[in-house]
Amino acid sequence: MITWRRVAETDFGLLREWLVQPHVARWWDHDTSAEGVARDFGPAARGEEPSEDLLVMVDDVPVGLVQRCRFADYPDYRAELAVQIDLPETAVTLDYFIGDPARVGQGLGPRILRQVVAATWADHPHSSAVVVPVHADNRASWRALEKAGLHRVGVADLDPDHPSDSRTHYVYRADRPVGTPSGSAALR
Repeated sequence: MITWRRVAETDFGLLREWLVQPHVARWWDHDTSAEGVARDFGPAARGEEPSEDLLVMVDDVPVGLVQRCRFADYPDYRAELAVQIDLPETAVTLDYFIGDPARVGQGLGPRILRQVVAATWADHPHSSAVVVPVHADNRASWRALEKAGLHRVGVADLDPDHPSDSRTHYVYRADRPVGTPSGSAALR
């Protein structure tokens, strides 16, 4: 069973272990020192930043991370992407990795993404879409999005996470399913 919870400061050691794994480090260019991980993940863990860092578990065993946030909470990033693709004001984005190398290549990524996207409609009732830019060279990542049901809606020129990569990103999108309650009804 796939579940998740917010990352806590007690998870930082595990995040450090995952961030140094070659399959993660290739796409997540992070400072993996204790100080660097605390700097990058601490504000969300303490509720000081609006993003959600979610520790993903399979049968209560941690396997990966999903970051989820509203584009509206990061206006510079939203503006950079919105001039290149149709980006709803209420869109949410994801970033993710499978940290446990033994779990890579087993179809877990698409299952996690599918469930997180489905949960987003309830967790973020005002969101109309999940929009995910992913580096064009990161085939495993964009294939996971496709297997999870997201559709490629464009190509964007964005700063890469890894400085040696090009700026080319594929943009994937899932819209709120018809019949799924949206926040507009809650506002009435």
